[in-house]
Amino acid sequence: MTVNMNATGISDLVQIISEQGMAGLGSAFEVLLNQAMLIERDRYLGATSYERTDTRTGYANGFKPKGLKTRLGSLDLSIPQVRNGDFYPTFLERGIRSERALTASLAEMYIQGVSTRKVGAIIEELCGFQVSSTEVSRATKLLDEEFIQWRQRPLKLFKYLILDARYEKVRQSGSVVDSAVLVAYGVDDKGIRYVLGVSVSLSEAEVHWRGFLDSLVSRGLHGLLCITSDAHAGLKAAIRAVFPGVPWQRCQFHLQQNAQAYVPKKSMKTEVADDIRHIFNAPDRDEADRLLKLVVIKYAKTAPQLSEWMETNIHESLNVFKLEKNHRKKLRTSNLAERVNRELKRRTKVVGIFPSAESCERLVTAVLIEISEEWEMGKIYLLMEE
Repeated sequence: MTVNMNATGISDLVQIISEQGMAGLGSAFEVLLNQAMLIERDRYLGATSYERTDTRTGYANGFKPKGLKTRLGSLDLSIPQVRNGDFYPTFLERGIRSERALTASLAEMYIQGVSTRKVGAIIEELCGFQVSSTEVSRATKLLDEEFIQWRQRPLKLFKYLILDARYEKVRQSGSVVDSAVLVAYGVDDKGIRYVLGVSVSLSEAEVHWRGFLDSLVSRGLHGLLCITSDAHAGLKAAIRAVFPGVPWQRCQFHLQQNAQAYVPKKSMKTEVADDIRHIFNAPDRDEADRLLKLVVIKYAKTAPQLSEWMETNIHESLNVFKLEKNHRKKLRTSNLAERVNRELKRRTKVVGIFPSAESCERLVTAVLIEISEEWEMGKIYLLMEE
């Protein structure tokens, strides 16, 4: 069956061009596309509108409006619909694929640390139309399904768990607040490190950490020999609740920083740091305990608060002596997380303030997936003994 553009469509096209000249190309193209879609629907149905024929395979069912951005401007199209069918104009299917490619590019640029303003400028230069920051953010939402699957993927046996949190500014309920980005890292029985999960929460309160750790267990995390983290009260309480039988290693780097708050004189800071470092570098736990007793006595009179703090806190950083000797150096601190934090900061600083917790979690997840995949394909982090 041969179907031609009807006379009304041709006259409209001619009139637009004759009246508006080159400035009317956008409107003319709009008419042309709408007529082309009508022709394609007629061919799909095997009949024109109201035509009675034995070759008809279905019936028309009105139109659905759709805006299409082009170099000629924004076009208002009327997409022909069919009853009980899956018809869709082929040129728009190609357009949708192009639109998806553009959307994926928008999301990728944003995730790679390009500001929404710069993304908009790039798209305007390449495609001839503007893209708002809202449209860039909306584009990244297409990645949500992939990101959710990654955050909920099944886990396995991991020997070591490293926990850490950083803060990002997020707009919530009309106010800008510092929201906690909770991250878990693991080292498996082959010595390979992974990013296990991430969650954006209002704070590091026990309820948020416990919910996050419970989610790791529900996904299959088991076999832990040690957990390394800082000494945040909410995190400590959550670890005791979720992993009561697993030794906890307090990050020695953070403990050194905490100790400085109890040093009464600036002139003592270097000496105190050296004394604590000697404890950490002891060959075994017995020697570390002996050195700890000596420094507690040493500062009992000159810095009593420091002495009391040392006696109460330093032993929390000595559980690493229970581990294999060649594993201690990398597990006595949460420095693994600190290196990741630097990359997260580099990527998130272009955003400044996230419009929602979901947008923050989306960008952080993208960065962590990238890092975890590099780790999985890279060198072994810890050599495991048979």
